Amino acid sequence: MPLLKSWVAGANRSDGPFPLNNLPCGVFSHGDAPPRCGMAIGDFVLDVTALEEEGLLSLGGPLLDVPYWNDLMEAGPAVWADLRRQVTALLREGSSKRFLMEDHLIPLSKVTLHLPFVVAEFTDFFSGRHHAANVAALSRSGDGALPANWQHMPVGYNGRASSVVVSGTPVRRPWGQIRSADGTPRFAPTGRFDMELELGAVVGTASDGPVTVAEADAMIFGYVLLNDWSARDIQAWESQPLGPFQAKATATTISPWIVMAAALHPFRTTGQPREVPLLPHLQEPGPMHHDIALEVALTPADGPETVICRTTSRELTYSAAQQIAHHTTSGCPMSVGDLLGSGTISGAGRESCGSLLELSRGGKEPFAIAGAARSFIEDHDTLTLRGQALGDGYQIGFGQCTGQVIPALKDPYTR
Repeated sequence: MPLLKSWVAGANRSDGPFPLNNLPCGVFSHGDAPPRCGMAIGDFVLDVTALEEEGLLSLGGPLLDVPYWNDLMEAGPAVWADLRRQVTALLREGSSKRFLMEDHLIPLSKVTLHLPFVVAEFTDFFSGRHHAANVAALSRSGDGALPANWQHMPVGYNGRASSVVVSGTPVRRPWGQIRSADGTPRFAPTGRFDMELELGAVVGTASDGPVTVAEADAMIFGYVLLNDWSARDIQAWESQPLGPFQAKATATTISPWIVMAAALHPFRTTGQPREVPLLPHLQEPGPMHHDIALEVALTPADGPETVICRTTSRELTYSAAQQIAHHTTSGCPMSVGDLLGSGTISGAGRESCGSLLELSRGGKEPFAIAGAARSFIEDHDTLTLRGQALGDGYQIGFGQCTGQVIPALKDPYTR
């Protein structure tokens, strides 16, 4: 698909993240006004709440009069498509409504961005083959063999929706139980704090009972960048025999814009080839992955940014649709606003590792950043995730997914 030309400044740049082809959904505030729904276009945010109030958008009822996108998501795919059609027509080059629209554009540099939807539940998966193999190689067996079930289903765990935060929110280093050298636990701040480069799928329509992969794909409203912060030393002690718990409950940071599934449709592709055929209920009827270039940058408090990872979402083996379909096989209902993390996205080489655990080989081989080295995240480090799908003369961007780690409380139980 070629670039759709707009009359909005900045929307026609080849290196801009928010062309008319994109129109991602967010929540913003400006000045003393309360948060409201907006869509990014060029260098601006379009106040779609105001457009609905004034009748410039007609969506079959008030859906954007709240500071989140859940109500519109619940209205279903036909309304999602209608929203994109109407806003595209209003912003397209030559639109007769330009003079009515200009007052509803606010520079992105002057707004505060908020969590774009109410997160109902959060599930994190483990769908990147290279990450899974790297973690297996760092485990006690050290042979890099994947768990037997990994080849047959998307492996995941249920996380904490309450700890999902928007980009820019500081992340405090957590305390937890950590295994000492003599095998006994101690209570201390994590010394192996990590990040994970992921994509998050946002469920827009609910289900009750099992759904097919095709049905699951139609349920996805859009995608966000996602950093699932992880305390590796806490995780190593508590994950025996069950999975992650407190190690991943500190925070999960998402980008402020939901890139709608329709905007990413031209970038559909297949995922990683699989060695073992899936059972029929998890087989994809067509390409359901996306070609999105991804990177991670680390910026220390007293130094410049260093890009420490470049990879692509093509490295995933299981798609978000397969994850949803698997999630429902037991009859588990999916809700509007459910968030599903893809799992860490790593490539084959060290430069494409999506976590510091992999980059530093479990802390044994520190990696270089400008003027220093890192094994895991230090206090005041800022981690930034970026992603864009590259089209013909344009790109579909997510906005940055950023979090700075701040020091642990001196003693969380001192009152």
